[in-house]
Amino acid sequence: MANDNILKREAKSLSVIECATTAAAAATEVETVSAVKCCCCGLVEECTEAYITRVKERYVGRWICGLCGEAVKDERLRSRNKSEDESIMMTMDEAIRSHMKFCQQFRSSISPPNNPTEEFIIAVKNILFRTLDSPRKDSFNGCRPLGRSQSCFSTIQATTTKTTTTTSQDQTLLSE
Repeated sequence: MANDNILKREAKSLSVIECATTAAAAATEVETVSAVKCCCCGLVEECTEAYITRVKERYVGRWICGLCGEAVKDERLRSRNKSEDESIMMTMDEAIRSHMKFCQQFRSSISPPNNPTEEFIIAVKNILFRTLDSPRKDSFNGCRPLGRSQSCFSTIQATTTKTTTTTSQDQTLLSE
């Protein structure tokens, strides 16, 4: 009987030790971060391997950034709304291919700038000049400002008046 209790305690302590070592191993295991490129837009992100795996499972083995993922979901929903049978929806692969085609057409339609820094400076300069050239609103858009029948700060003005009066009397006494 005593041996049974000792064995039970040792078994419990061993299972606690095993759980603790497993938890410690999991805690010390560092999540590796990898750079991954979106197959649609080309955006490069740094993500953990577990996250990359989940995204690839969701998008038929392809890595897709969050923005493109939303566009793919929207593409699928629009395809369902366009079809006469509301239950028919575009497959994930078809939606991804459609979005990839759209991104490719967009990238090929614009040419990359020769000097992006210079073009950025010119754009900021144009915005600044437009802001400076715009007419100032000195008037109140042709409307009269809202008039008040009495001040919101009447109690403060009364206190200030009393203080001013006291100060004037003190100055009169000092000058005599």
